[in-house]
Amino acid sequence: QVQLVESGGGLVQAGGSLRLSCVASGRTFSMYPMGWFRQAPGKDREYVAAITSSGEQTFYADSVKGRFTISRENAKNTVYLQMNSLKPEDTALYYCAGDPEGTFTYRDAWNFWGQGTQVTVSS
Repeated sequence: QVQLVESGGGLVQAGGSLRLSCVASGRTFSMYPMGWFRQAPGKDREYVAAITSSGEQTFYADSVKGRFTISRENAKNTVYLQMNSLKPEDTALYYCAGDPEGTFTYRDAWNFWGQGTQVTVSS
């Protein structure tokens, strides 16, 4: 079983930046892709970004492309989400996810989830 723990959320003004971290337990972290999702109040959980096991390839939702960067340090069992030029519509609970099976933009494809970290962007 893999446990994921997110951190780094907070309150920031529009245009600001935050970096989220997700630390994974277990020695197999480097073997599977990782991703970030988010869920705003009253909305479905939506895909934000994903990264391959090696870190060589990254993928983004159109809504965050050019503003967010996903990266990972396998030696530290950690995946990051650098968020720049934040907008009020980025306000959500951000979740780390691991080990997808199938289409990685689908929430149900992911096997492991963290508890989430809140990001609030004020206008």
